[in-house]
Amino acid sequence: MVGDAEKRRRAPHLGPERRRPLVLDAALEVFSARGYAGTTMQSVADAAGVTKPVVYDCFANRDELLLALLAREEQHLVISIVSALPADPDVGTPEEHVLEGVTAFLTAVAKQPQSWRIVFGAQYGAAPVVAERVLAARGFLVESLRLTLVKSLPGVTDPDANLPVLAELLASMIEACARMLVTGTTDRSPAELARTVSQVVGGGFTNV
Repeated sequence: MVGDAEKRRRAPHLGPERRRPLVLDAALEVFSARGYAGTTMQSVADAAGVTKPVVYDCFANRDELLLALLAREEQHLVISIVSALPADPDVGTPEEHVLEGVTAFLTAVAKQPQSWRIVFGAQYGAAPVVAERVLAARGFLVESLRLTLVKSLPGVTDPDANLPVLAELLASMIEACARMLVTGTTDRSPAELARTVSQVVGGGFTNV
């Protein structure tokens, strides 16, 4: 079995390009467990089984490392978001779309808790450039919900009416449910949480 010292001696020979994915994997583990404040270049190096200079060969600093990690994990999250949206908004009611979409979305969250911890954790104490990246990802979710609602509601001709407000409120509820799942503060399943959300927002659709 190769010891940590041996792994550290070999690591620089792999080169930054081949080492970056492994460093990002280690950063995901560290950030998921310790949050932004507790993630340092040294802690990532320790988790990856390399020396700190090897991590610096891959990324100039912690913010650059976290931005690269966010970019990678966002790909997974965007796939989750898109797959959760109704395939055909013309079929079914808005309430049914919410139940179906939120269930699929929260199920994906439950399967990828570390990716979502990155998004939630990076909102607190991070550098402005990192926080802006997180807000952009959330903005994509809200806009996707708004467009889905526009297509789902019959007779809607003014997308600037109440739909942006409803989309933002719906996104906030989904985000809260996702946070509960990844932090383990609820024993409810994704389907049960989605049912609650759909019941809460059901009255909102009739008043849009």
